[in-house]
Amino acid sequence: MAATSAAGAGFPSDTKVVVHPLVLLSVVDHYNRSCALTKRRAVGVLLGSWKKNVLDVANSFAVPFEEDPKNPDVYFLDHDYLNAMFKMFRKVNARERIIGWYHTGPKLRPGDIQINEVLRRFVAKPLLVIVDAQPQDIGLPISAYVAVEQVHDDGTPTSKTFEHLPSEVGAEEAEEVGVEHLLRDIKDIGAGGSLSDRIQTQLSSLKGLSGCIADLHTYIGMVTEKKLPINHEISYLLQNVLNLLPDMEVNDFVSAMTVKTSDQMLVVYLSALVRATIALHNLINNKISNKKDETEREQKEDQAEAEAADKAAKKEAAKADADVAKKA
Repeated sequence: MAATSAAGAGFPSDTKVVVHPLVLLSVVDHYNRSCALTKRRAVGVLLGSWKKNVLDVANSFAVPFEEDPKNPDVYFLDHDYLNAMFKMFRKVNARERIIGWYHTGPKLRPGDIQINEVLRRFVAKPLLVIVDAQPQDIGLPISAYVAVEQVHDDGTPTSKTFEHLPSEVGAEEAEEVGVEHLLRDIKDIGAGGSLSDRIQTQLSSLKGLSGCIADLHTYIGMVTEKKLPINHEISYLLQNVLNLLPDMEVNDFVSAMTVKTSDQMLVVYLSALVRATIALHNLINNKISNKKDETEREQKEDQAEAEAADKAAKKEAAKADADVAKKA
């Protein structure tokens, strides 16, 4: 079986797909409104444009879609609705064209090739982006694909399959500000986020990196066992990754790490020292305040007892005077 590539689908070999946050919000909203309860997948159209070798996915809209879960050949995609919606979007932004479609998979389905052929009526080389609306694993919830011709070595007719494209989430400055304010309203974390949120973000990133390294380890193991053919492009990329790793035994690197760690530990030590000093200061102030309150309370009690005794003495004196007056 001959190898396939994005170039075989008419895409540049270094094509990269950039999905904007607005698209992700639109897809998740579509899924939650119409498919969350029925567990069906949401399907829609992607709008965007080419920027050199970058396929910029800037907008999207939902399309009515139904399918038979038991038979992938039976489905319904509303073409009239798609045409009407695209005409309205063109009135707002003429630069955005139909570049492909999306669904909430979360994986490829057997009928995706047929649906992709339907989209060829609107764009010659449709892009497929799968958006996982309910991700379970850490990492990007998107996967980009393009249909390519698969040529068989045994002479059988060619068939179409999907080839993976590198993808990422990117935004313009205005979108970044909007997403930042949206996250601030949702999580109430402020502009920079709390320490726990930043640590959680770093932990999620490390878990994602660990998952990628595990996938590389699995792939290399399968290539070593000759279960997969050697892909020289992947080998070159892996070699570039290894070349970028720092040499941990260089004296300059060790010295720099030692100085950086010492500085951080000094900050932690000073913070703990200041915190302990403030705690002791608050404790002393609390003791003084309690002592003062206790003294004032005792003085009030003594004064109340003295007033009560004086009142009782006056009452006894008045009673004695009354008795003397009666006898007289």
